[in-house]
Amino acid sequence: MHYIRRRGLGALADKMGIEFTEFTRERGVATMPVAGNTQPIGLLHGGAYVVLGESLGSMHANLVAPEGYVAVGVDINATHTGSATSGTVTAVCTPLKLGRSIAVHEIVITDDRGVRCSTVRITNYYKPIRRD
Repeated sequence: MHYIRRRGLGALADKMGIEFTEFTRERGVATMPVAGNTQPIGLLHGGAYVVLGESLGSMHANLVAPEGYVAVGVDINATHTGSATSGTVTAVCTPLKLGRSIAVHEIVITDDRGVRCSTVRITNYYKPIRRD
């Protein structure tokens, strides 16, 4: 959590109410309120699931990045299998592959009842940090 406090989550994550509750080399966990992040019909917006997933996956990829490299997203996809309409969703991010040049993470997002609403997969590329 020290890494998160030092680096911050960024303006979009703050605006959406994303809060990290666990952040280790093994996994990351975050929550996000449904209220304020819905479609006009009252369902949590699909893009909100993606923002939550990318926030977790990219931050985790940077936590475990090789020295002198930064993780940048190159691919993301989401499969929505449920619809949160109230409360909070919880995302659990697990690395699937941590390589020398890429990191792949799966983020499972569930509602307050523990029902899976979305599965997000993100691939980050490790790019050398420019020191200009």
